[in-house]
Amino acid sequence: MDGILVAREFERALEFVWLPRYQPFSVSVFMALDETDMALMLDRVSAGDDAAGQALLLGCRPRLRAMIALRMDPRLSPRLDPSDVIQDVFAEASDRLADFAQRRPLPFYPWLRQIAWERLVKLHRRHVHAQKRSVAREMTAVLTDASADLLAERFVDSATSPSRHMLREELLDRVRRELALLGERDREVLVLRYLEELSMAEIAAVLTIGEGAAKLRHLRALERLRRRLDDAFDDASHGQRR
Repeated sequence: MDGILVAREFERALEFVWLPRYQPFSVSVFMALDETDMALMLDRVSAGDDAAGQALLLGCRPRLRAMIALRMDPRLSPRLDPSDVIQDVFAEASDRLADFAQRRPLPFYPWLRQIAWERLVKLHRRHVHAQKRSVAREMTAVLTDASADLLAERFVDSATSPSRHMLREELLDRVRRELALLGERDREVLVLRYLEELSMAEIAAVLTIGEGAAKLRHLRALERLRRRLDDAFDDASHGQRR
C-alpha cells in the first residue's frame, strides 16, 4: 500500500475516534443510583433510617471500587486490595453520614469519593513515602499504563477485520501518546468523565468549580486532544508521501 493510500486509510479510521464532532460515548455503566434515588435515601437517613444509609453506600460501591482501583498507586497493590480500602471508607462515611444528610454541602457521590481520595492519599504517604505537600498532586498527575490504555480505548471504537484491527492498534498507540502529552488539567477532566464516569455536576463538585466551568474545561480538553490527533495524522500523512 503506497503512502497516499495509507493516509486515506488513517483518515477513514479517524471515524472511529470519538471527539466532539461525533456521537458521545454513553456514560452510564456505574450509575445504578440516580440523583433522585440518592436524595430520597438521604431524606430517610435524616429521619434516622440507618438501613437507608447502608443501602446508599452499597449502591455506590461499584463506582467507588473502580475509582480506587484506577487511582491506587501500583506499588500499593501487593499490600492492599481496593476492597480493603472500601471497608475503611464505608466505616468513616457511616460515622459522618447523618451529618452529611442534614447539611448536603455537595452531591453525595463526590462527598463519598472525597473520603476515598483522602484515604488513598494517606496510604500513599504511609507506604510510598512521598513528600506530604506533593502526594495529592502526584496522584492526580500520574496516569498509569493501564489507565492510559483504558482511556485510549474510550476514544477508539472496536474493529473486526484484520486491516481495521491493525489501524485500530495504530490509533490506540497514537491516542495514548497524545494523552500523555496533554496538560495535567486536561487529562484529569477526561479521566473523571470517561474512566470514573462522573456526571458534569459531579465533576464540578470534585474540581470545586461551577458546572458550566466543568463543561467548558471538558470541551476544551477534547478539542485540544482532537487538534493533537489531527496534527499527528497530518504529520504521518506527509511523512508517507515523501
